Amino acid sequence: MSRFLGDRLKAIEAYVPGEQPRDRKYIKLNTNESPYGPPDNVVEAINSQEIYDLRLYGDPECRELKDALSRIYGIDRSKIFVSNGSDEVLNFSFMAYGHKGASFADITYGFYSVFAELYGIDTDIIPLKEDFSIDPSDYYGKNNLVVIANPNAPSGLFMPLSSVEEIVKSNPEGLVLIDEAYVDFGGESALSLVDDYENLLVVRTFSKSRSMAGARLGFAFGNAALISDLEKIKYSTNPYNVNRLTQRAGIAALENDKYFMDNCQRIINTRELVIKRLKALGFEATDSRTNFVFVTSERIEGSVYYKMLRERGILVRYFPGERTGAYNRITIGSEEEMNTFIRITEEIMEEVSA
Repeated sequence: MSRFLGDRLKAIEAYVPGEQPRDRKYIKLNTNESPYGPPDNVVEAINSQEIYDLRLYGDPECRELKDALSRIYGIDRSKIFVSNGSDEVLNFSFMAYGHKGASFADITYGFYSVFAELYGIDTDIIPLKEDFSIDPSDYYGKNNLVVIANPNAPSGLFMPLSSVEEIVKSNPEGLVLIDEAYVDFGGESALSLVDDYENLLVVRTFSKSRSMAGARLGFAFGNAALISDLEKIKYSTNPYNVNRLTQRAGIAALENDKYFMDNCQRIINTRELVIKRLKALGFEATDSRTNFVFVTSERIEGSVYYKMLRERGILVRYFPGERTGAYNRITIGSEEEMNTFIRITEEIMEEVSA
């Protein structure tokens, strides 16, 4: 880094994305992308006229996209914020609501701690229970920025809606942000609570269940005053935050919502089969409600399993650490990819048992 960078920024430990190597062809099961591409109508929405119109700014209000989200989710447009990926909503939320501190789990999405450090926010890091679940009572009465991924990553576990509501009710003087990046794979959304609680923000993304990780499109639901806060920050930083092509692709995706929800069910079915087959090989797995599984085995160290898979052309995500070092997070790919993954895992387990 240069000598011009401020001391506080020098000290920040940046978020580390999943590796994207180019040295060979891999089966990528490390970044929770969808194995299924977007449908034809999304591809057709990015037509030659739209590409020609890249010379023009996109709609900073994202009105058509908000209208489409409003139709799908049954919520007024004034309660919807659209962003450049859900990470931007998280960024804006820490910026806007972290002045009284922030509370989140010790094992969760790594960007929470990065944003807190970026803005000099005091943090209350709350340990997960031994089984990686969240104890809702740990978050009662914090009255600062409470951030919970539900379902959580990398564990894949989720909290029922009743527990989420208790947390929201117990923090009337602080914002509760529920990050629902994976909710379409078996979680329970807090969207139904938005009209009842002024301190609730529900954050979603097109990256996982809608096969658009590369488009960078996120959105959030909250009361109109919260959305106004986020819009103010957007117009103070990057008013054209969602580009024209991404807006068109997002609208088209929502017009074909059934396609994506059917794919979510395919992924859920594959996930359950993968868990069953891994357990037959001696692995333990959390009760995932996401598009990935979090697994461990007493027969092989987590780091060793990760390296042996990588050597054989399969990328998974390994999280070093006292509590996570025995585990690997494995994205659910296509049926064919997961059959290959299981076959190679069988070979590895035979090798380490020899």
